[in-house]
Amino acid sequence: MMKEWATVVSWQQGVALLRCDRKTGCGNCNARSGCGVPALNELVPETEHPLQVRIDQPLKPGQRVEVGIAEGSLLRSAMLVYLMPLLGMMLGGSLLQYWLGTDAFAALGALLGGGVAFMLVRSLAHRLGKQADYQPIVLQIGIPPGAMDVQAENSPLI
Repeated sequence: MMKEWATVVSWQQGVALLRCDRKTGCGNCNARSGCGVPALNELVPETEHPLQVRIDQPLKPGQRVEVGIAEGSLLRSAMLVYLMPLLGMMLGGSLLQYWLGTDAFAALGALLGGGVAFMLVRSLAHRLGKQADYQPIVLQIGIPPGAMDVQAENSPLI
C-alpha cells in the first residue's frame, strides 16, 4: 500500500477534498550537484495535487489524513500511462516503415501511433478510475486543528 499524508480542504456529504503537496527527494541526496531535478523544479512552479476521497466521518479543514492506494493498481496505472503510448509509437512507426518504406512515413506513423495510443489510454484511464481498486482510501485521521490547544493561566510559573 502506497501511503501519503494530505490536508483536508473541505468535507461535504461524505466526500473530502484533500490537498497533497508535491515532494521530491532533493536535499536528501548526495548526487545533488550532478542531478537535473533541481533545475527542472525551478522551471515548474510548486503545485498542489487536489484529491477527492469518499469518507463518511466528518472532517474539518486543515485536518491531516493519511490516504493510501494499492501498489498493484498504482503500478498498472503507471504502465498504462507510460508504456502504451510508447508501444503505439513503435508499432505505428514500424508499420508505416514496412508498408511505405521511408523514414518520413515511419516518423509520421510513430506520431499517429502514439496519438492513437494516448487517446486509448485516456479512455481506459477514465473507466479504470471508477473502479474501487483504483480509488484512494483514508487510512488514518489526524486530530483536528485546535483540538489540543491548552489555555495558559495568567500567573507565571516560578
